[in-house]
Amino acid sequence: MAGRKRRKLKLLDETVAGDERTTTEDGNERLELQTWSDLPVELLDLIMSGLPVEDNIRASAVCKRWHEVAVSVRAVNQSPWLMYFPKGSSLYEFYDPSERKIYHLELPELRGSRVLHTKDGWLLLYRHRNHCVFFFNPFTREMINLPRFELTSQGAAFSCAPTSTDCVVFTVTHEGPLVVAISTCHPGESEWTTVNHRNRLPFVSSFWDKLVFSNETFYCLSLTGWVGVYYLPRQAWKVLAVAPPRYPENFFAKHWWKGKFMTENNGDILIIYTSNDENPMVYKLDRSEMAWKELETLGGVTLFASFLSSHSGIGLPGIMTNSVYFPKVRFFGKRCISYSFGDCRYYPRKQQYNWEEEDPFENIWIQPPRGASSLF
Repeated sequence: MAGRKRRKLKLLDETVAGDERTTTEDGNERLELQTWSDLPVELLDLIMSGLPVEDNIRASAVCKRWHEVAVSVRAVNQSPWLMYFPKGSSLYEFYDPSERKIYHLELPELRGSRVLHTKDGWLLLYRHRNHCVFFFNPFTREMINLPRFELTSQGAAFSCAPTSTDCVVFTVTHEGPLVVAISTCHPGESEWTTVNHRNRLPFVSSFWDKLVFSNETFYCLSLTGWVGVYYLPRQAWKVLAVAPPRYPENFFAKHWWKGKFMTENNGDILIIYTSNDENPMVYKLDRSEMAWKELETLGGVTLFASFLSSHSGIGLPGIMTNSVYFPKVRFFGKRCISYSFGDCRYYPRKQQYNWEEEDPFENIWIQPPRGASSLF
């Protein structure tokens, strides 16, 4: 770590020296044109690394460049936490699978709401009573309200942290056999934009859709395994001509919709199927062949599956690689159920996940900032 810091300081020294030479050649005009957004990346990295969690998140709202540096520093080698939603109280539980510790936090701001999605440490929530849609960061207690919008039978997702100008909230619902209504909203806008698009069966949108954003595109995995995509730059919708992959045995027997997940890793779209009778199956979308390819291994990747939002990570301390972590903790918080593709077994042993017994809305994986445990 010390060597890395010395290299950054050396790069910073060279950068500053280069700026001084440029200033000498160009005169005072160059100095007047410089702004805080022109700071060298190496300097931003050093500054952001030394900020407390709350200040790091606030600094990420300054501009797109600061946001990218702040998030990259904040999320280094940090596994997601499992956040539990209480019934009838405001005491929320957070489980850190890398340290196997449980933290508690009172969040009365969330009373009467249900979570829709999570990304970059932010929750997207909906309050049915007044159709209020809002973002909330449980680690800084920041809240960002969106225009009111009625979410009846559909889920929602967003592209990145709402502090970024690139943030878009997305939802899709079925208007008829051949029509879907897609609604989008940017934080700060006064109303939602809804446009109808031609749809192609057998894709049928429902609340059970899995929504993932990757490479300027929202991917929607339907209840029956077909995928619709919405490309943001062109505002275009289409259903991929990719048949659903092979399901596990008895997948459709009981509560099968609870054991299906979708996430992305480094631009690849992954889906996970589980059942009581077979080991988990992971498929990657092969765009060149327009087919789902079953993966024998995840390599150094770890997947974190939950019904409302799933995540992926690489090289996380205290976390098994080549594994899927499920939203269930055993032995009084000592062990999160996971499946290792390298060992072809569950940890702990004989802990196949029984989705029939579980409430899929009781928890969700959320990405904490680095050093989040100091907030509790």
